[in-house]
Amino acid sequence: MTATPGSPAAAGGALRADAERNRQRIVAAARRMFAEHGLEVPMEEIARQAGVGVGTLYRRYPTRGDLIAAAFEAKMSAYAEAAREALADPDPWRAFCTYVERICAMQAGDRGFTMVLTMTFPTARRFEVERRRAFADFSALVERAKAAGRLRADFVAEDLPMFLMANAGVLAATADAAPETWRRLVGYLLQACAASAAQPLPDPPTPRQMYRALLQATQHRCDRR
Repeated sequence: MTATPGSPAAAGGALRADAERNRQRIVAAARRMFAEHGLEVPMEEIARQAGVGVGTLYRRYPTRGDLIAAAFEAKMSAYAEAAREALADPDPWRAFCTYVERICAMQAGDRGFTMVLTMTFPTARRFEVERRRAFADFSALVERAKAAGRLRADFVAEDLPMFLMANAGVLAATADAAPETWRRLVGYLLQACAASAAQPLPDPPTPRQMYRALLQATQHRCDRR
C-alpha cells in the first residue's frame, strides 16, 4: 500500500520523523551544554537550546540520568576504544601510562565527561556495555604491566575510578585559573604506580564498594531536575 499525503500511514511516518529530529536536537543540545557548563545545566535550558518543549524532552528522557547517558554514549564508546588501542601497544608499561593519560585528558576536554567517568547508569544498557568493555580491557592492561614487572603488584583495576575522581576534583578547582594542573597530578599518580616506587599502601576499595561510590555520585548529580 502506498502512503499518500494526508493518509494515516503518511501521518505516522511524519510523526516518527519529527520525533527522531527532536531526539537528535535534544541530544546535541545536551552534549554541547554539558560539555561547556557541566552536568547541572537546567533541563529547561537544554530544551530551549534544542528548540523543543520541556514536555517533549521529558517524554523522551524522563530523568537527567537518561539524558546524560544518551548525550555521552559516543564518548563512552571512545573511552572503551582507547583501552582496546592501548592493548595493541607491545610495551605494557607505556600502554598503561598512555591509557591513563588519555582518559584523564578526555576528562579535561569536556566538563560533563569529567564527571560522567565517575558515575554509573545501570538502566542505560549500551552505555554500560561500553563501560564494562573498557574495564575488562583495562584489567588486561594492568595484568600485562604487572607481569612485565613495571606496575606495582598491589595496583587493582578499582584504583582507576579513584584516579578519575581525583582528577575530576582538580579539574573542577583549577579549570579556569590553571587549566593544565591536572597533568601534574597524573604525572604524580603514574610515578606512584611504578613498581620501582612501590611502598606499602592501605587496602584498596572492593569492587562492590567502588560501584556503590559511583552509584551514589550518579544519584547525587541526577536528582536535580
